[in-house]
Amino acid sequence: MAKNPLKSRSRDLLHERLREHGLKLTHQRELIAQLFLNQDHITVEDLYHEVAKKDPSIGIITVYRTLKLLCQWELAQERHFGKGKTIYDNVAWKTHHDHLICTRCGRIIEFENFEIERFQEQVAREHDFRITFHKLELYGLCKACEAGRPDKVRQARVPPQSHRH
Repeated sequence: MAKNPLKSRSRDLLHERLREHGLKLTHQRELIAQLFLNQDHITVEDLYHEVAKKDPSIGIITVYRTLKLLCQWELAQERHFGKGKTIYDNVAWKTHHDHLICTRCGRIIEFENFEIERFQEQVAREHDFRITFHKLELYGLCKACEAGRPDKVRQARVPPQSHRH
């Protein structure tokens, strides 16, 4: 069976961050981080359920603390897409991206659009403003919910445009 290069890179990145911060690689941290780094968007509760399938002795507080570390190390970002739940976005290998969020089923679609990025910079220049960071979240209905078929919903990542920054 071929080795998954992304999983190997994720493990290497985790080891590097732990060394940089003088922390030990515990079984719990490694399992939580590996399961997280194989996701796009996940809540603490959903990640905890995935972790519990592999090791029921790991508590939700350990999952929460590990996600906080991953956020500090810029491998994860905390997101609040409405509905009151915090979603953790795996950004370990991603460039800047924005989100479309379905208000009915909660589907999250990531996208990149160079024209939007360029327009934001233009607006900032017109107002003598320097953007240090931004996030764009567009809320509405996904195709399946719009058609009344929420059973056809799946997580999706829109392929990035060829021009990246």
